Amino acid sequence: MRILIVEDELHLAEALTQILKKHHYSVDAVHDGQSGLDNALSGIYDLLLLDIMLPEMDGMTLLRTIRKEGLSTPVILLTAKGEIEDKVAGLDDGADDYIAKPFSTEELLARIRAALRRKGEVMPDEALAFGDIELNPTSLKLSSKGKEMKLILKESELLELLILRKQAVTSKEQIIEKLWGFDSEVEHNNVEVYISFLRKKLAFLHSSVRINTIRGVGYVLEEGEA
Repeated sequence: MRILIVEDELHLAEALTQILKKHHYSVDAVHDGQSGLDNALSGIYDLLLLDIMLPEMDGMTLLRTIRKEGLSTPVILLTAKGEIEDKVAGLDDGADDYIAKPFSTEELLARIRAALRRKGEVMPDEALAFGDIELNPTSLKLSSKGKEMKLILKESELLELLILRKQAVTSKEQIIEKLWGFDSEVEHNNVEVYISFLRKKLAFLHSSVRINTIRGVGYVLEEGEA
């Protein structure tokens, strides 16, 4: 799951980034409304944490703009304002939830899980299954036929993406955008390296699941003979 933080308080943005990464979310943070809008419109994020008071473009304008563009990404507003009218205005403009500063880590994580559940996303603390494999994105453990092994974070994120896309072909560009961000300088060979790592681990588990290459297009998960 990839989350975009749009928050101009640098210390808070950094703290939120570290908290979410610790809970195995992929996170990008920007510190003004225009950068937030540019990033949000890329469509690669599963959720936005959006401050209301921002330089260049305020959070409410950003929210209205992405909803006008048809972006349905869940948005949780972060603000020091606690008045009822501010909450109502944010929800009316398309926010999914609203949390007033200061807030606890536990409350924020619960609200994130709830917002993603309402959108119908598979949560990071739920096991994902395909064929004879099961991936737990929280523990980073991959299991098959009674055997289990630990993945590194990027391996887990890549396999999660392939499982969630079921048997759709996923391009290298889509993988880079989802795992590293749309403005990342990561190259295609980075993706190939992680695909190679995953293939070796699937083989070690004697899984019948294969990551097949569709030449010139991308990768797809398929079941075959172990």
